[in-house]
Amino acid sequence: MELNLAYIVIVLIVILFSMTLHEAMHGFVAFWLGDDTAEREGRLTLNPIKHIDPFLTILLPVLLAVIGAPIFGGAKPVPFNPARLKYDEWGAALVALAGPLTNLVIAFLLFASFALFRVDQSSLAGLFLITGVMVNLGFFVFNMIPIPPLDGSRVIYALAPEFIRRGMETIERYGLIFIFAVVMLASPLIGRFIFAATSGIVAAFSRLFGM
Repeated sequence: MELNLAYIVIVLIVILFSMTLHEAMHGFVAFWLGDDTAEREGRLTLNPIKHIDPFLTILLPVLLAVIGAPIFGGAKPVPFNPARLKYDEWGAALVALAGPLTNLVIAFLLFASFALFRVDQSSLAGLFLITGVMVNLGFFVFNMIPIPPLDGSRVIYALAPEFIRRGMETIERYGLIFIFAVVMLASPLIGRFIFAATSGIVAAFSRLFGM
C-alpha cells in the first residue's frame, strides 16, 4: 500500500512537470513562428495550474496508474492561430509536434540518468526515473495518434487533401468531448497500442545504453 501511494504521488508529480513543459512548448514554438495568442491568453507559462484539464491531466492518468495500465492523457490545449504562423500548415504541425517531442526528450533524459548512474530500480529514485520514462512515453505516443484534436493530427492536416482536412475540422469542433468518447470506448485498445509502442521505445533506449 505504501509503495502504491508513493507510485501515485510520483505519477502526479511527473504529470504536472511533464505536461506543463509539453503545453508551454506549444506556446513557445507558436510565439517563435509569429503567433502570440498563447501569450495574450496567459498560457505561455510554466505554471501547471494554467494547463491542467481535470480529466485528462489528473483523473485519467491516476485511474490508469491505480489499475496498473499504461498511463496516457493530456492537458488543456494551448490556443494558437494557424493563420498567423509562418509556413502555413507546416507551421501548425511544428507547433503541435513540439509538445509530444518534449515528452520524448524528457523520457530519454530520465532513462539516460537511470542507465548512466546505474540507479537501483527498486529504490525511490529508480521508481521516480522509470515512472517518469513510462509516463512521458505514454503521453508522447497518445498525443501522436492522428485523431483531432490530438497533436498528431496536425501532421495529417499538412499532408492530407482538402476534403480530408474539412472532415478533420468537423471532428475538431467537438474537441475534448470527442477525445473523452474515444478514451471511454476504446481505452483497452489504446492501452495495448501504447504498451507496445512504449515497450519498443524503451527497448531502443536500452540498446543505445548497452542494457
